[in-house]
Amino acid sequence: MSLKTAEVAHVLIALVALLGLAHLGGYLFHLMRQPQVIGEIVGGLVAGPTVLGQLAPAAQHWLLPTTGPAAAVLGAFYQIGLLLLVYLTGTELRHRGGDPQRRTIGLIAVSGLALPFLCGLGVAEAVDLGDLAGPDGSPTTIALVFGMAIAVTSVPVISRIMLDLGILRTAFARIVLAVAVLEDVVLYVVLAVVLGVAQAHASDSYGLWALYGTDSVAMATVYFTAVPLVFLTVFLRWGPRAFTRISASPLNFLAVRSPIAFRLVFVFLSCAACTGLGIDPVFGALVAGMCGAEAATPQTRTSDDALRSISLGFFVPAYFAVVGVKLDLARHFSLFFFLWFLLLACFAKSLSVWLGARMAGETNRSAINLAVAMNARGGPGIVLASVAFGAHIINEDFFTSLVLLSIITSQMAGVWLGRAVRKGELPAPAPSAPEEKHQEITERGLQISGVEK
Repeated sequence: MSLKTAEVAHVLIALVALLGLAHLGGYLFHLMRQPQVIGEIVGGLVAGPTVLGQLAPAAQHWLLPTTGPAAAVLGAFYQIGLLLLVYLTGTELRHRGGDPQRRTIGLIAVSGLALPFLCGLGVAEAVDLGDLAGPDGSPTTIALVFGMAIAVTSVPVISRIMLDLGILRTAFARIVLAVAVLEDVVLYVVLAVVLGVAQAHASDSYGLWALYGTDSVAMATVYFTAVPLVFLTVFLRWGPRAFTRISASPLNFLAVRSPIAFRLVFVFLSCAACTGLGIDPVFGALVAGMCGAEAATPQTRTSDDALRSISLGFFVPAYFAVVGVKLDLARHFSLFFFLWFLLLACFAKSLSVWLGARMAGETNRSAINLAVAMNARGGPGIVLASVAFGAHIINEDFFTSLVLLSIITSQMAGVWLGRAVRKGELPAPAPSAPEEKHQEITERGLQISGVEK
């Protein structure tokens, strides 16, 4: 398949516009010391139906069409950007080791994840959310997405906030990040289950389930719960060792010629393996990131940094810009729903984390700071919205609210923690020379788009 010259020019113009607006928005938000992901999304918002579509509808439709060759190519860049973002998130999940405060971490993780998730399920049961469903959505999948949206916490965003505030080396930060890692792994597994159950009964089902599946909801739930867990366990148990041996083998011509290409092939094969099993490919990207980070060596860090730079310079900003384009605040945004959804999500998540922290023996002030920090949803919340919307589980109204929820809660966490540091509630000790080097390395590792401030 090939594009005509005019179609190639159209795609290039659209990419230039998206990347230019995304990076301009990120730069302006960086100057304002705000998360750059918001600026990248706002850049897409300007090029989408919310702004340009209102000022010049014909120009907006030509620049970013919803059908045709240009739309298909831009959609491919969007999907690759999503997979690479999730891959980079996976590398962060394996960077966090054990912590002596296991009891505190365990109690906050259980309370801060289970209670808001159950709260979301309860509200979804009590309130009719049928208007939020997409073509392949059901009461069960809508309820699960609703619960995950309330329970999710962003590792990259909160990491970057605490790095900028100088508290990344404190016990407070270790608790927040350890809990967030546990929550994100669980929630990505739940997301794989939700997507699997949704596509099992859709017309475009794929993979092993499409060949041998049945119409039984119970069987679909069992299959799409067991398979992601087995896939995760197998990859994390033997994947890093296999990856290290294969990447170091002199017979691996791909790694010898281009370690970046080998990394990309590993990511895409992991995604393809998930697709073959009927699991959404984003789960494969997450597991590939966790394996790659576990198997990292000094020799592979250069290629890791290069892949990260390529992803964050091109693919990930393009993804966030397209997310902004998909937001139609003029026609697909319910202010009333969003306000009560925002209040519910913040209250349920913060209260649950506060309860877990208090049960673990934390002071009231420390528990409040932990509760606000873990209310930041950031990138994982946006990924949840994008994947659920792409799978036709939710409609545009719910997609818009989920993205805005992620943006606003991340802003709230940054403002609150900055205030806490200034008041001395979260002391930020001046780092020694070795610690400064550690922070420099950590900062380089946290350059995931949207975690800059």
